[in-house]
Amino acid sequence: MAEPVLRGLVLAGGRSERMQTDKGALQYHGLDQRQHTAALLGEFCPDVRVSVRPEQAADLPAGLTPLPDTFLGLGPLGGLLSAFQADPNAAWLVLACDLPFLTRTTLEFLVTNRQSARAATALRSPVDDFPEPLVTIWEPRSYGQLLRFLSMGYSCPRKALINSDIALLPAPVSAELRNVNTPEERAQAERELMG
Repeated sequence: MAEPVLRGLVLAGGRSERMQTDKGALQYHGLDQRQHTAALLGEFCPDVRVSVRPEQAADLPAGLTPLPDTFLGLGPLGGLLSAFQADPNAAWLVLACDLPFLTRTTLEFLVTNRQSARAATALRSPVDDFPEPLVTIWEPRSYGQLLRFLSMGYSCPRKALINSDIALLPAPVSAELRNVNTPEERAQAERELMG
């Protein structure tokens, strides 16, 4: 059986309440994080979409393809389900837009070690050893499972990964999975990335 095509999904539909400004619009690498993350994904995926709330779609920088949420109010799960609704036969390589330390090397490791027969291929979080759902390849077979979890009242993608048949890989460089959510974390990240 042929491996499902791998599409890219930048998760940028959050409200960024702790950051107090849109995390996707922040710049750490000369581009805003939506553009930077889409460019990373573009090295591995023929098609990259940016998951946004419907009212954010018009504000995306030129060259990015919005994928407005059709499952509203579910956070990252809503973006993922909306992607599967757009193409249920694709696998989706999902990246949150608030991972400024993530590099091509880590993505290449994830894609190279993809196990398409499983529901997903995820990296182990350095914080708690659980799967990191926002740096994961979700295979087409996970779509039905995610809908089933949602029907039971679970909207946490991590819970879905923990309770599914997945490949869980050690992160090559665990520091790359650090997300930046507050102004203090942003200032620290900027110092580190410029240093």
